[in-house]
Amino acid sequence: MEFNEYQRQAMVTKKNHASKKDQEIDGLLGIAGESGEVCEILKKHYSRGTPIDRDELIKELGDVMWYIAELCDVFGFTLEDVAQRNILKLAARHTGGVFSGAGNRTGEGK
Repeated sequence: MEFNEYQRQAMVTKKNHASKKDQEIDGLLGIAGESGEVCEILKKHYSRGTPIDRDELIKELGDVMWYIAELCDVFGFTLEDVAQRNILKLAARHTGGVFSGAGNRTGEGK
């Protein structure tokens, strides 16, 4: 499935919000909440040694993606726009496609 097709299908399921602000808040809080679910799965693995439930991890990452698609929708761009812009940013930061330099690990160049 391509990004824009995913976004089109996902947005069929979004709520009808009273305002653009309400949709922005829904997307923002949704990303935070669902990212927390992803972190919880991985925290249990790293702190307790439990196996990673790959099916649950995929589901939660999908929920994060849904909220990203919602924010893209409210601001009038596509997941494809975001993906392309991110690749351009990464290519500029990591010439030759290779991560190089300890400086970037500390947040330099973001």
